[in-house]
Amino acid sequence: MDRDNPFIGQSLAFLDSVERVSRAAQLNRPVLVIGERGTGKELVAERLHRLSPRWDGPFVAMNCAALTETLIEAELFGHEAGAFTGATRARAGRFEEADGGTLFLDELATLSSGAQERLLRAVEYGEVTRIGANRPIRVDVRIVAATNEHLPRLVDQGRFRADLLDRLSFEVITLPPLRVREGDVAQLADFFGRRMAAELGWPSWPGFAKPAMTEMEAFGWPGNIRELRNVAERAVYRWEDWAAPVADIVFDPFASPWRPMAGQDMAPPDASPAAPAVTATATVPDAPGGLRAAVHAYERQLLEAALIRHRHNQRATAKTLGLTYDQLRHCLKKHGLLDAS
Repeated sequence: MDRDNPFIGQSLAFLDSVERVSRAAQLNRPVLVIGERGTGKELVAERLHRLSPRWDGPFVAMNCAALTETLIEAELFGHEAGAFTGATRARAGRFEEADGGTLFLDELATLSSGAQERLLRAVEYGEVTRIGANRPIRVDVRIVAATNEHLPRLVDQGRFRADLLDRLSFEVITLPPLRVREGDVAQLADFFGRRMAAELGWPSWPGFAKPAMTEMEAFGWPGNIRELRNVAERAVYRWEDWAAPVADIVFDPFASPWRPMAGQDMAPPDASPAAPAVTATATVPDAPGGLRAAVHAYERQLLEAALIRHRHNQRATAKTLGLTYDQLRHCLKKHGLLDAS
């Protein structure tokens, strides 16, 4: 989650994790932050640093998954000039940069076995040795590490060192996913929507319409707060009437009737598309205005019949008609059936 996202919420699950963060911040001990993607692990690491006695020291963050195995050790521990090809000058590593402060290691589970071994020594003895150097350097660094993996299982699989896990797991804070944070979706959506409205220069913030907010509160949010931010801000950005509450929500930005299909055979450039099959029992209602009006009336008839058949359950209706949920919502809006459903 981006650093400018808010560390806010009112649910008991969220407030409990906040309290544990505040208590752990006062101690000079390692902390493991566990959570799904988008739950705010880096925000927790920053809070641990700001509330600690090290608040005026450096806060250095490193994404362990962003570097190749050969570069991770050089990035963490530094190197001397000539230590390897391309090392034209000496460079301090992240441990030295974080001396007197906090080092945040994101995606900890992706560290190679060699990097894990050297990290263990740094945590245990407070010393790091640059690649190509003979003497260790003393550092005073607090480690906060984060992952979305279950590290004890990785230990059982031989993919993570048990002794390193023992050293880092003085306190383990597991962040609750957004789907269990009762009441927080509305609070966060309003925050993101209000911020986007201000960015767009709206004179006031009309809020989200009640059905739209109900949809967001019922959604599962696999991407958690990061995904909620995108959905809320996209809804505001696409809404054209700043005076009316935002009513259209698009959860899947890739939803489109023209979305490429995986493995779809492409027709030759000169081939004409196959004509749709028409059954002998198909009936087209009389409608003045020719073919366009008749097709419009028939589409509305199909929508109404499907809604009634599924008792206005929009997701079941969309599945029956071979549409995505967002495509169905667009059709209902076009035919004036959105409020009736």
